[in-house]
Amino acid sequence: MTDNIRLPDELGAQLRLQREALGLSKSELAAKAGKVREVVYRLEAGEDTTVSSLLAVLGALGLSLRLEKAGLPTAAEVARRFQMDDDEPLDDSGKTGHGPAA
Repeated sequence: MTDNIRLPDELGAQLRLQREALGLSKSELAAKAGKVREVVYRLEAGEDTTVSSLLAVLGALGLSLRLEKAGLPTAAEVARRFQMDDDEPLDDSGKTGHGPAA
């Protein structure tokens, strides 16, 4: 697993994939991490939890946290990720067809 994770729900999806690959239920993972099942639900949903809970779950999955410079996601990446309300496609610069031409 070497994905660059920039958003909480991306982290949650990777945690779920690893848990499933290990054949663990959410309850089993929580018990192995010494946490309540709600922690696993929240992490996999990309919701807020404590850093200590995240580290405990990562450890129980046999994973570790590594920090490296990555920069922020571009506006186009964020727009694609959350799909703009008007569903207009983005051009290469991440802009929609709205507004005056530049």
